[in-house]
Amino acid sequence: MAAHILPEGMHVFERGWLSSNNILFTGGDKTLLIDSGYCTHAEQTLSLVDGSLGSRPLDVLVNTHLHSDHCGGNAALQVRYPVLQTWIPPGHAPQVAQWDDVALTYVPTGQLCPRFSFDQTLQPGTDIRFGAADWQIHAASGHDPHSLIFFEPVSRVLISADALWENGFGVVFPELEGANAFSEVAATLALIGRINPKTVIPGHGRIFSYTPGILGKAYQRLEAFTASPVRHARHAVKVLLKFKLLEVQRQSTTEFTQWAMATSYFQQIQVRFFADIPMRPWMEQLCNELVAAGVAGQEGEYLFNL
Repeated sequence: MAAHILPEGMHVFERGWLSSNNILFTGGDKTLLIDSGYCTHAEQTLSLVDGSLGSRPLDVLVNTHLHSDHCGGNAALQVRYPVLQTWIPPGHAPQVAQWDDVALTYVPTGQLCPRFSFDQTLQPGTDIRFGAADWQIHAASGHDPHSLIFFEPVSRVLISADALWENGFGVVFPELEGANAFSEVAATLALIGRINPKTVIPGHGRIFSYTPGILGKAYQRLEAFTASPVRHARHAVKVLLKFKLLEVQRQSTTEFTQWAMATSYFQQIQVRFFADIPMRPWMEQLCNELVAAGVAGQEGEYLFNL
């Protein structure tokens, strides 16, 4: 990370894959954090923020989008900092206000996200002050229909969330739900190409230098998924299974499979893409594939995270 020149007062906490990266701004008039990680990592999030701020409070919390790994620590931060302002994308603001955890996908995916509140919404096409610089807010639909990315044109730093990673991008969840969202991913990648950042801070993984080749790899991945939506769906389910395994760390294969079978998001994907195979053998097959890929282990009746 030392090789990447970031705006003064900007700190990036690279987290494990269960939590998104956190970006803390300590310069300027207000301290501000972008994304809060998953709720089971909230203690670590608080420690990272407290350790950097010292006696200063956290003034503002911003979410790029409202997947549980990006906003699961919101509630803990709101408790820790009682006057904290929370700013979220506008798309799901009514669902957050009413706390519709089904519409917010936390219940359907079997993920955890304690209830939090918000104070205002972020508007694409406007600028926002992060630290001592003004950042552009851009809509970046695809992975999530309401996701945002942020760009600082002087340093040419892009906070890309899950719209662009060093080796691709996040699961295109609207496609799993029946929407035609691969074209939205293409539009977001084209936007990033026009922005032409120098440095990218992704939602997951290390900071990296932007090159046309990185964008090209993302386009190749998109083309493969567009050509085979079933391939994308299979990839997505394994990502979600791995996410849960990161959360529980170790569980009997029977309990893990039963959880997956009872999770409505998997049921919907199975009906839409894999109706020719019954639910239980499908889940057992996918768990075996995680083990074969070396991202999970099996010891007797237990499945565990690697």
